[in-house]
Parts: sequence; C-alpha cells; structure tokens
Amino acid sequence: MAKALSSNDLVVLGLETSCDDTAAAIVRRGGDGRCDILSNEVWTDHDDHAAFGGVVPEIAARSHVERLDATIEKAIANAGMAFDDIDAIAATAGPGLVGGVMVGLTTGKAISITHKKPLIAINHLEGHALSARMTEPADFPYLLLLISGGHTQLILVEALGQYQRLGATIDDAAGEAFDKTAKLLGLAQPGGPAIEKAAAIGDARKYDFPEPLKKRDGCDFSFSGLKTAVREAVHGLKDPGSQDVADLAASFQYAAARHLVQRTDRAMDKVHNKDSGMRLVVAGGVAANREIKSTLNSLCELKNWVLLAPPVKYCTDNGAMIAWAGAERLAAGMTEPQADILMMAPRARWPLAPPLEGQEIGGGRKGPKA
Repeated sequence: MAKALSSNDLVVLGLETSCDDTAAAIVRRGGDGRCDILSNEVWTDHDDHAAFGGVVPEIAARSHVERLDATIEKAIANAGMAFDDIDAIAATAGPGLVGGVMVGLTTGKAISITHKKPLIAINHLEGHALSARMTEPADFPYLLLLISGGHTQLILVEALGQYQRLGATIDDAAGEAFDKTAKLLGLAQPGGPAIEKAAAIGDARKYDFPEPLKKRDGCDFSFSGLKTAVREAVHGLKDPGSQDVADLAASFQYAAARHLVQRTDRAMDKVHNKDSGMRLVVAGGVAANREIKSTLNSLCELKNWVLLAPPVKYCTDNGAMIAWAGAERLAAGMTEPQADILMMAPRARWPLAPPLEGQEIGGGRKGPKA
C-alpha cells in the first residue's frame, strides 16, 4: 500500500468501456476533497445495436477500438490539459463485457507506460458507488442502491474500499428487465427511457403485476417473473394498440419501482443502527428514471432519510465516475504496485463486496457474480 499523498490537487484521466458507451474524462480532486469535472466525453452507439434489441458484445468491443483514442483526445483537449498535466490514469478493469473492458484497460496500460503515469484499475461498480460524491456532500457511511443494465444491488458503503453487500438480483438486473420489456412492447432501445416515455400517458393500475419475492426474507431482487407477467399480458391481447402499450409500460414501471422500494426499505432497517448517516444514494442508469426516483424519495421522507442521486449524466456509464474513483484512491494511497496493475487481466465478473454468508447467488468458471 502506497503512502497517502499530500493535499495537492490531483488530476486523473478516467476510461470507461465496460458496455456499449465509450467514455473518457478528466477530473481534478482538490486537496479539500472537492471534485472538479474538467471534461466528460461519452460516445454512445445505441443505433449500432438497435436492430438486435440489445447490446451485442462484439459490436461494442469493435466500437471501443475505433472510438476510444479520439474520445480521449477530445477529453484532454476540452479540459485544456496535456498528458504531462495528468497525475494518473484510471481505467475500468471489470466487471462488464470482457471485450470492451479489455480495450479500455489495455489503452490505459499503453498510456501509463508511454507517459510514465500510474495506472489505477477501477471496479466499475465502485465508480457508481462513489459517483454521488462528485456533486454532493456524501460523507461515509451511506446505503447505496445500484440499479443499472447489468447490476441491481444494495450495498452499505462504509468507507472507501469498504463495502458490504446486503442484497442483489437473483436473475435479471433492473435495467435488463426494462430493455427486455421494451423489446416485448415494440419500443425503442435502450428500454429505460422508452418505457418511461410510454408510461407517461399510461394507467399504472391497469395491470396488477405481482410483486416479486414478496414472501421471501432478505433484500435480494428478482425481475424475471415480472417480465414474464408482462409477456403473458401482451399475449392476452389480440391486437395491442398504443394505449395498451402505454398502460403495460406504466404498470410494469410501477411494479418495478414498488419492488425496488420494498427491498430498499428492508435494507434501510438493517443498517439504521449501523451509523449509516441515514443517507440513501441511488446510482446507475436506472436511477435516471423519474418514477423510481420519486418513489424512493417518498420512502426516504417517510423514514426521515435523505436521498442523494448524481445528475442524470453521471448515473449512466461515464468516464468521470471512473476518474473520480481513481482520484479518491490515489489521494488515500490505495493503489496497487504498478507491476501488478500492468499484469491485471480484464474481468467479466468482479464483485465489489462479498455477499452475506449464506446469500451467495451464483458463480461459474468466470468467478462469482458481480
């Protein structure tokens, strides 16, 4: 473990390529812990995947290869920086689509060697976990609800690098369920914004979809049964019209929000006596959904908690959160030896926190689920 640095400002280049967004950013961490996001460039390629109804790993990896260098150049130029001004490079090393992770991590290694800068391998989930601290006074500890396309977890964030997983999805992630439901309803991808737009004119009480895991203890999530219920409702309609689609979208969104809130409520009760600071941070792409955020806010008001959420542009995958996680680790001296980083392989699975004993939810040759 390296010695903690002095209070001088730290400038970090962050690279994010874990899914289909190619992202690079420059972040400055002040000696007082203040975050200045100097640039944040994200290249999305949703159109490349639209015809397939979801992200195609091979297309995403090829896109990163083609676009990452230009995205980095743009981030550096827009920040008014040069490589000599950067103190370190932070790159997502997992979890995610391994081909995409490989592109970003390998690029980070090349920049590190060429410009003789430290490289910090970042867990993508830690980027989300710390993202609220870029724009909010989110002191440790706090409860994190991470809801994205690949992950749905409840994590107690006790300190930098100290995380306890209270619950996770046992099947689909929330964002994945939104994408698949949108595809089922003939809506555009990505599914989250499409579902929210359609739901705006729908009747959320038209379909009484079941609440997943209602009789199961703990804080785990499940979305596969809800997705199946939507499919059965669609198949029960002879010729669904636009209002039917809107009602189905609204009912699905309402049920998903209710499930997220119910499990989060349980987690809040678990950590209330652990000096959680009574703060709930919601992060990840699904955190951009206004219905879900509103429902969580009502829960927090009821329990006298404070809800914190990054701005929408920092909820979805971005380079700023990776740069910030790297800056936080660099400032705390929590960096690995450079030789170990340069030997690190990209990881498809990389749990941020171990599950509670007896609550493991799967593994396989790629390792435990993230």
